[in-house]
Amino acid sequence: MPDTISLALIAGFVLDLLLGDPRWLPHPVRLIGRLANWAEPRCRRITANESVAGALFTMVVVAVAAGSVWTVIWGLQQLHPVLAALGMFYFVYAGLAVSDLAGEATAVWQLLRGGDIGPARRQLSRIVGRDTEHLKEPEIVRATVETVAESTVDGILAPMFFAAVAGAPGLWAYKAINTLDSMVGHHEAPYTRFGWAAARLDDVANFVPARLGLILFGLGTWLIGGEPSRCWRVGWRDGGKHPSPNSGIAEAAMAGALGVRLGGMNTYDGVKNVRPYLGDPLQPLESSCITEAVRVMYATSAAGLAVCLVWRWIVS
Repeated sequence: MPDTISLALIAGFVLDLLLGDPRWLPHPVRLIGRLANWAEPRCRRITANESVAGALFTMVVVAVAAGSVWTVIWGLQQLHPVLAALGMFYFVYAGLAVSDLAGEATAVWQLLRGGDIGPARRQLSRIVGRDTEHLKEPEIVRATVETVAESTVDGILAPMFFAAVAGAPGLWAYKAINTLDSMVGHHEAPYTRFGWAAARLDDVANFVPARLGLILFGLGTWLIGGEPSRCWRVGWRDGGKHPSPNSGIAEAAMAGALGVRLGGMNTYDGVKNVRPYLGDPLQPLESSCITEAVRVMYATSAAGLAVCLVWRWIVS
């Protein structure tokens, strides 16, 4: 008989595939964002040392996020165990981004297929941090594929991993860390020192999922009839070239899975940034690469779910 966490992983994954992220439904990530906006000025007032203030800020937001989820599930448990299970199902479902990631990427592909490069650039800007106003089609494709690769880890595999280890509270501790990294984990002012703790904690939290992800990307590639050996080889060879200790592994694995070359020149707020090349240019960066990347993402996510369920079976 599967335990509650295993059932929550299955139910959350299926619900995400079926429902995605309805805009009308309040999402816990938005609540974390509001909490962060409330906590930041208060933590800055406690100490003039920005690194200490940022560490305190990070600990408070992560603890409140995980503690709130635990409290809700505990309260539901006092009413009825079935309600607690349903609560866990919801929190796991809300923490996964399979359908949403596929939808955002597919929207870019549809616009490119229709020749609407301007709208494709605007759609892309919803999911990437780089400047998109002047990107040509190959660069739009590259940006989309890189985002799908990176988000496969931090939007799907890592949340499932933390849920498998520590249930819904563990998943939402991770989601809070990842949200704070996107909000304040920047090198630029005013977060150069304040965001250091969030950025480093995100690196630590993603260390194991990213490396497990390299294995899972290969399994996902195999599931859709691709070349897992090339995926693993390129991921191992090029994953360490990226400035991020984790993102490069996912992007290199995806590059190997598709037989394309990722990396190159990106522009952020008008400032050019050269990223190392990942993968080999066996195939051109065409719009069809986006749909192939989404296929790899789906298959990799399914492989990740299977591994998490096996883990739960071993420990329960």
